[in-house]
Amino acid sequence: MSTVVALQSVPRARGGLPLLGHAVHLWRDPLRFFCSLRSQGELVRVDLGTMPMYVATTARLVHDITTTHARSFEKGRFFQRLKPLAGEGISTSDGELHRKHRRLMAPMFARDRIVGYSRTMSRNALALADSWQPGDEVEMEQAMAEYAIETLASTLFSTDIGLPAVTAVREHLPVLLKNLLIRAASPKVLDRLPIRANRDFDAAATALRQVIDDVVTTARRTGHTDHGDLLSLLLSAQDPDSGAGLTDVEVRDELSTILFAGAETTAATLAWAFHKLATHPEVEEQVVAEIQEVVGDRPVTIDDVPRLPAIRRVLDEVVRLHGVTMLMRRTTAPVRLAGVELPEGTEVAFSLYAVHRDPDVYEHPDRFDPDRWLPERQAAAGIGRDTYLPFGAGNRKCIGDAFVYTEATIALATWLARWKFTPAPGHTPKEVASAVAHADRVPMIVTPRR
Repeated sequence: MSTVVALQSVPRARGGLPLLGHAVHLWRDPLRFFCSLRSQGELVRVDLGTMPMYVATTARLVHDITTTHARSFEKGRFFQRLKPLAGEGISTSDGELHRKHRRLMAPMFARDRIVGYSRTMSRNALALADSWQPGDEVEMEQAMAEYAIETLASTLFSTDIGLPAVTAVREHLPVLLKNLLIRAASPKVLDRLPIRANRDFDAAATALRQVIDDVVTTARRTGHTDHGDLLSLLLSAQDPDSGAGLTDVEVRDELSTILFAGAETTAATLAWAFHKLATHPEVEEQVVAEIQEVVGDRPVTIDDVPRLPAIRRVLDEVVRLHGVTMLMRRTTAPVRLAGVELPEGTEVAFSLYAVHRDPDVYEHPDRFDPDRWLPERQAAAGIGRDTYLPFGAGNRKCIGDAFVYTEATIALATWLARWKFTPAPGHTPKEVASAVAHADRVPMIVTPRR
């Protein structure tokens, strides 16, 4: 069978429009659209304008893309569209550049480093807990975003040198995240349209990168290389083979990537966790009992994290239900997927959000059920590393996953020990698609637990 015939055999998603393809569906409701593709095939063609994209709808195919055939893929179109924000950072770069940067950055997320970061996580979580008063209505989505940004900023910049970047992140990151998915999925020609979404995205990306540029330049000039923060580590990192370090632009791109990737994932996960626990009191009771037994009244430390498995099950279930909306790769050589030969240059996409709701893998996939992560139930359901991919897999697996789990566990244990969170009347959180499926608003009333 020729390549053309093979590609023609891939079913095209329903509802495409002339010239626009399926872009309207992606703009309006990407989460529902990606979930609908599973019933149409294991590999489905979706048109972004006039450009075809082939969407893998099963965990088996995603595993093939990210692990089995990883060397035959590069980042592709989606990540190229993010370069105005992240430049050539670890999330967008390819080939030897990506391998070099990942090798240089890996020690920054090693356990001994995370031990140091965990003290900042605990200190910031305690400060936020102290700021609440009985009966306060807290907008959890906003509060969690501020906590995540503050914690990232404290680990990125240990001195006042990073304050301008922190201020810029608070101002510009929400604008970037709001327009991110539409920007990445739209034909590039639409970037030039003088609409507000384009103007806001371009202005925010430019401003944020400029401020971080200034911070890096100042840090380099003042010898900021021994403070133990991520900025110091990036400035002093050296390739063990060549002895070369990172340029100021490369440092800027990695800082931007960490701020962008770390803030939304952590904030969205924490906000959803509070909502799920409040609406599943039996799970909340189990989690709180575990915190009281393991931690008691003292501050939470990194040594407590592995001793709080009930929180880990909650986090795994939240990430499964509200995960990454869309990722893309591009073939660098012919690849066979689902029995179809894809030629070099083919754009391939997958949605972890949709894959993690596959009823063939997850019983009652839309139900919040943290106990599905108990070892015996995982084994019975056949859920493993090739079916649950919350932070990707292979050489593209998120380098900061241990950081995120540590931060989220410490934060939840700190706050749940002190406060009970009750949904404020009048609003039910709704999913909003961005890099991940975050909540629009999660207003909650805080009352002392005892």
